[in-house]
Amino acid sequence: MRGSKAYLWLFVKGMAMGGADVIPGVSGGTIAFITGIYKELLDSIKAVDKAALMLLLKMDIKGFWQKINGGFLLAILSGVAVSVISLAKLLNYLLTTYPIPVWSFFFGLIIISALIVVREVKKWNAGPILGVVIGIGVAYWITVATPSTTPETYWFVFLAGSIAICAMILPGVSGAFILLILGKYEFITTALHEFNIPVILVFILGCLTGILSFVRVVSFVFDKYHNVTVAVLSGFMLGSLNKVWPWKQVVSYRLDSKGMQVPAFDKSVSPMEYADLTGNNPQLLWAVVFFALGILIVFGLEKIASIQKK
Repeated sequence: MRGSKAYLWLFVKGMAMGGADVIPGVSGGTIAFITGIYKELLDSIKAVDKAALMLLLKMDIKGFWQKINGGFLLAILSGVAVSVISLAKLLNYLLTTYPIPVWSFFFGLIIISALIVVREVKKWNAGPILGVVIGIGVAYWITVATPSTTPETYWFVFLAGSIAICAMILPGVSGAFILLILGKYEFITTALHEFNIPVILVFILGCLTGILSFVRVVSFVFDKYHNVTVAVLSGFMLGSLNKVWPWKQVVSYRLDSKGMQVPAFDKSVSPMEYADLTGNNPQLLWAVVFFALGILIVFGLEKIASIQKK
């Protein structure tokens, strides 16, 4: 049985996951992995099955709650929800105002997370090596895919939710960036900000459908092919580094939901090239400081997670 302090810490981890999920390029799954709750999260979501629903229909609330690890899910999902609603605006502001330090922080966080995750591979052979390569390739391709224009009908909002949530539970693959590629990032964040209830409900329904289906696949391969799966996940993280590289050249623009012109597609450049192209200070010192801060925080989270396991 967990105590109140443990549930509070789970809530904080959920907030960290939610904060990561609203940023295109950063995955809440990465946070879940490095904080030691990824496997329990998969198992708890997977427990929401036909047997659990039968318990609910029989009004066996206690049995249902125990089967789905309800206290754990409630703490995590509450933290995610609070973070998405309250921090989305702040994170967008920080990314707009201080992009280089913020992206440097996430770069450090992800690269050290990938190295920590890859340590979980117990035996290296052709399978895990190929898994890393495939993970890097897929994640890199996602980061360079051009955002598209798509319909704003309910069926597509449902589809976008079901696809994005699958990415959100994969370390290194950003659900927010999947929404950006599908042309629905601004639309969904605006709906959340304006409390557009019909759109939010359809999106949530899509997320629930997607996650309840996809989590079984992830959990199965995680248990059956542990080394290869972990290798692929670490590859996802390494491949996603292109998206969080701090220095970018904007290649094309798009109109957001308010009719404002915002960057749609960019490419990574060196700090010196960035300075030449934009005339802006590449802020190398701040980049190094926040890169190191990201690494230190991951080490701290891993240390806390290992202490809690013991």
